[in-house]
Amino acid sequence: MWEVRSPSFWRAVFAEFFATMIYVFFGLGASLRWGAGPLNVLQVALAFGLAAATLVQVLGHVSGAHLNPAVTFAFLVGAQLSLLRAVCYVLAQVLGGVAGAAALYGLTPAAIRGNLALNTIHPGVTLAQATTVEIFLTLQFVLCFFATYDERHNGRVGSVALAIGFSLALGHLFGIYYTGAGMNPARSFAPAVITRNFSNHWVYWVGPILGATLAGLLYDFVLCPRMRGLAERLAILKGEQVAEGQAPPELPGEPMELKTQAL
Repeated sequence: MWEVRSPSFWRAVFAEFFATMIYVFFGLGASLRWGAGPLNVLQVALAFGLAAATLVQVLGHVSGAHLNPAVTFAFLVGAQLSLLRAVCYVLAQVLGGVAGAAALYGLTPAAIRGNLALNTIHPGVTLAQATTVEIFLTLQFVLCFFATYDERHNGRVGSVALAIGFSLALGHLFGIYYTGAGMNPARSFAPAVITRNFSNHWVYWVGPILGATLAGLLYDFVLCPRMRGLAERLAILKGEQVAEGQAPPELPGEPMELKTQAL
């Protein structure tokens, strides 16, 4: 596959690792309780939203700044990236999230760490309700991601980075009391690994993946269909063809002009 030989591919994979590490570090850090008062939901929502917006602005042109295995899976479902790229992105995101949580754990006093902002389900919420909430939270977020990143959306209004940040903040404002607002398996997995607490952890994979899949199918096949044949979709998934809006391969010895997406 040409992607493996392309320096831009490995830069993109590293960008996903680095971006997810920073996202988890700041998001979880803003969610820690330093006092006896109640959790400031607005603070947490803004921290995650602003972190995502900043990273999309900084690294969106490098890797797409997915920061989230669910987002990457949705792009895979829509045949907008190859299977190889998707697998490498998810591995980078998961490892980056764990690295960010580990750094936060090492920098935070033991009395403050608590469960390191682990996603937990409210005692009055059932597993089915929690999973459904995660589906809806991720559905709206990934729809926003698809719409703002759509290269066909020439009449784009406003900032891509801010739109994604606000969508993420919206999900937190609603979902924190239900499930802690996962929406991102890498974000949920990181503190679970560090604290070794995987209670009901499957909810934070199943819900976001289902929500992202629904969003990808809804956007690409119903709301704004892409007229691609099966052969073209398979070629993209196998890495034999470049998806629309994706950078072409860099040939050895031939520097490629940097083409950034307007954020």
